[in-house]
Amino acid sequence: MKDRIASFGHALTGLKYTLLTQPNAQIHLAIFTCVLGAGWHFSLERWEWALILLAAGLVIGAEAMNTAVETLTDLVSPEFHPLAGRAKDVAASAVLICSLSAAGAGLFIFWPRIINLF
Repeated sequence: MKDRIASFGHALTGLKYTLLTQPNAQIHLAIFTCVLGAGWHFSLERWEWALILLAAGLVIGAEAMNTAVETLTDLVSPEFHPLAGRAKDVAASAVLICSLSAAGAGLFIFWPRIINLF
């Protein structure tokens, strides 16, 4: 049981590192904070909250995986190597894919409400 509890501590350390050191993760967290405010303002349905939370979790999770790939790549290939660069690019593309999907979900949920404001 101690090992399971310790593993949560390690995971939280990794999340903290990602959020404190990665500017894109900070941007995603700021956007998520704005989305939470908008969700509260527009009184989202339960299923909409579930979709928003799932999308945000995927984006932050992808950012954490990208950070892990970049960190490990820098360790094993301190000098530039095309394959190291490719690994970093592919990891970054995963974040882009998740972010675009999350933005699409957000538009699907918020766009009708925004239009109704006018």
